[in-house]
Amino acid sequence: MFVLTENNSLANHFLSELRDEQTQKDSMRFRRNLERLGEVFAYEISKTLSFQKHDVSTQLGIKKTYHLSQDVVLVTILRAGLPLHQGLLNYFDKAENAFIGAYRGKHDEKEAFEIEMDYITSPDIHDKVLIISDPMLATGKSIEKAYHAMLRYGVPAKTHIVSAIASQRGVRFIQARLPQCRLWVGDIDTEMNSKSYIVPGLGDAGDLAFGGKI
Repeated sequence: MFVLTENNSLANHFLSELRDEQTQKDSMRFRRNLERLGEVFAYEISKTLSFQKHDVSTQLGIKKTYHLSQDVVLVTILRAGLPLHQGLLNYFDKAENAFIGAYRGKHDEKEAFEIEMDYITSPDIHDKVLIISDPMLATGKSIEKAYHAMLRYGVPAKTHIVSAIASQRGVRFIQARLPQCRLWVGDIDTEMNSKSYIVPGLGDAGDLAFGGKI
C-alpha cells in the first residue's frame, strides 16, 4: 500500500484544502484539488509500470528515450470520482476509460446497506493495467463490487485502487478481499460513524464537487 501523507509533499497541502470546510465552499477548488491528487497518483503509479526504449529525432540528432509500453484503463465510480479520474487521465492521456454507476442503497434499522449498481460501460481490459478511482474508501464495498463487475470485460494484468481518503476498516477490507490489487491512498482515518461515513473524512465528495442532490 502507498500512502501519500507518509512523506511531506504538496499532496499534503491539497488534502488539507480538501478537508477544510471553509475551502470546501469553493466547489471549483475542491474539484481541482481532487484532480491534482489524481495527477500525483498517476505519476507515482507510473513508476511501477513497464517502459520500452524509443528513438526520438530532435532538430540536432537522435535521442534514446522511454515510452510507456502497457495499456491503461481508467475506471471511476460516478459521480464523485470524476475529478480524481480526470487527474489520472491528464497524465495517462492515452488511456481507455470505463465508468460505473454505483451508490449506497437504503440503510436498514441497523444502519446496514447494500451497494446498488445500475450502469457500467467499459472497453476490453484483458491484460491491461486497470486503475480504479473513488475519492473515499469507507467500507470498501463499492470498490469490491466495481472490481468484480469489471472482470466481465477481461482479466487485467494488474489492478490499482486509488482513493483520496480511506478508513482503516476499508483498507483492511480491500487487503483481505482483493489482495491482488495494490492500494494507493492520500490519507487514512481511524474512525467511521454509524452511517459508515469516514470521520473526520471530508464530507460527501460528490456533493462538494458538483452540488447537492435530492
